[in-house]
Amino acid sequence: MDSLDFIVIFVAIVSFFFIHTWLSNRNNLVIDWPFFGMLPALLCHLSNIHDYATTVLKHYEGTFMFKGPWLTNLDFLITVDPMNVHHITSKNFDNYIKGPKFYEIFEIMGDGIFNIDSDKWKRNRDTLHSLFKANSFESSFVKTIHKKLESCLVPLLNNATELGTVVDLQDIFQRFTFDNICFIVLGFDPNSIPNKLIEFPENAFETAFNKMEDGMFYRHIAPRFLWKLQKWLQIGQEKSYGECGKIIDQFLHQFISSTFQEQNKFNYTKDDDESNFNMLKALVMESGMETIEPKFLRDNALNLLAAGRDAISASLSWFFWLVSTHPVVEAKILEEFRANLITKEENWFITSRLEILNKLVYLHGALCEALRLFPPLPFEHKSAVKSDILPSGDHVNANTRILYSLYSMGRMEQIWGEDCLEFKPERWISEKGSIIQVPSYKFIAFNAGPRSCLGKNISFIQMKIIAIALLLNFQFEVVEGHNVCPCLSVILHMKHGLKVKVTKRGIN
Repeated sequence: MDSLDFIVIFVAIVSFFFIHTWLSNRNNLVIDWPFFGMLPALLCHLSNIHDYATTVLKHYEGTFMFKGPWLTNLDFLITVDPMNVHHITSKNFDNYIKGPKFYEIFEIMGDGIFNIDSDKWKRNRDTLHSLFKANSFESSFVKTIHKKLESCLVPLLNNATELGTVVDLQDIFQRFTFDNICFIVLGFDPNSIPNKLIEFPENAFETAFNKMEDGMFYRHIAPRFLWKLQKWLQIGQEKSYGECGKIIDQFLHQFISSTFQEQNKFNYTKDDDESNFNMLKALVMESGMETIEPKFLRDNALNLLAAGRDAISASLSWFFWLVSTHPVVEAKILEEFRANLITKEENWFITSRLEILNKLVYLHGALCEALRLFPPLPFEHKSAVKSDILPSGDHVNANTRILYSLYSMGRMEQIWGEDCLEFKPERWISEKGSIIQVPSYKFIAFNAGPRSCLGKNISFIQMKIIAIALLLNFQFEVVEGHNVCPCLSVILHMKHGLKVKVTKRGIN
């Protein structure tokens, strides 16, 4: 028997196993192939992975074990069962950590609050929590938003109405939130958003942010040995990821060095003028010059910048798309504005007062509804420390990776009812006209349990102020034929942006 005979026999055996697997599983939604596992199904549906995951989870009643290729360690349990999520994020919190594999994927984020566990996470969270509670933080954030709205965003959109030019609202929101969060965290305004429709300036740091997210997503779907090899050889996606890290480090280093120099020179205190506030200085003051390390500032600054730019810009993009394509909702939001906000003598910039914002119940419901359908973080994942049994009855072995899909949870009938795919702000409003408080393990856009988002309140304040300013002044119409769909990223951005025509709106 020669070598050709061996090849023919080998191909025949392999073909037999594949055909047998297909015949045995042809009625299954996801086929577990020999050697390749379920990866072929994932790759075939990668372009619409979030909706495909939703279909699979509905078929398997909310919890599903994904099997990766042999020897790649890509197996994970995915769930949208609210009781499972509650168990993982709260009731058995200590058993479910980010873990070393999570840290490897997001290594560029360092030891920031999103990336670490146990005592180090608790210390970081306590430090940041005290800053978020400070009056100077909220006041400075609101003033920064107002200033940028008045000096850049509103004039830019006014210019767009005058020229009749189509604009990418997602790009504009990313630039707007990037400028704001850089000023709040670093005390520096990169001026990436102009006040007129000129060619938008490029910022190397912001570009590195976008490429960084691409690299993080790639590490989720590529076998670990593959991206590790690419990193070692400095080729492909990993080369770009490494270059992004260098740009980000260089950018942050200059502000960290400057903060230390200013602190030594001027000896800032917590009682300083809030107009001088930025979070780098506040972190130094909170922790003390003698104990704080530059790496601590670098890692937490990067985590705050990522949250302040990407989460808010993505949320605003989906919100304005939904409102602009649902005229009845838009009319109700404007009616609520008329009832609570505007007189001829008032200026919309005063609407940051909490007593006014709290009256906007329908607007709050519309924002929650947008976050339910399009959460900025479409999925979260954890690792089990010890074996466990979930409320659904599924067994979890130690070191099992668990993923819960925030995107899919917003589309589950058992959680939100038969109309779960509809954009209905009314679902958040009680008969008495107040906001219905939904448990965080069901409405999970801001995570749940001890790791709930520290910036939830300031995020709502920011989005409401921007929504008021823009919807009172402008009407947005999505360009006919423009395809709006999620992109493949760790952040739920729009793949093709949000192309809109802007017209001025009058309100009486």
